[in-house]
Amino acid sequence: MVGYQKYQANQIEGAGPLGLILLTYEVLYKSLGQARAAIIANDIQAETQHISRALEAIIELSSSLDLKQGGDVAVNLSRLYTYLSQRLSDGMCTFSTESVDEAMQLTQTIREGWLALEQQQKSIAQQKQSKVSQVHAYAG
Repeated sequence: MVGYQKYQANQIEGAGPLGLILLTYEVLYKSLGQARAAIIANDIQAETQHISRALEAIIELSSSLDLKQGGDVAVNLSRLYTYLSQRLSDGMCTFSTESVDEAMQLTQTIREGWLALEQQQKSIAQQKQSKVSQVHAYAG
């Protein structure tokens, strides 16, 4: 395995559920950016390849939703993923970046929300760890 592939495999193996979601959003955003560049370069083959990769990421995100436990948030994300897929499919091979630009903007907004959740979870975990450390210090 090449070094970068090992690095990617380690990232995936070490990521929890939230980390996997964030990695998938990164793949989605990167694919959209590459598709946008391909559209500007009038490279239909590359555009198709990168849009396909973006759609795969959207499918992965959509299939990871738990509509029963996730409630309204999961339902709304499902609707958004359907919308993104439709927009990207409709915009393919039109020589316009409009649908990709919209998808990039929406993806970035949602990704920022997930990043904020990750930061919140890390902060809570650090607070818990600090309390445990204090208890051990007093007990010793």
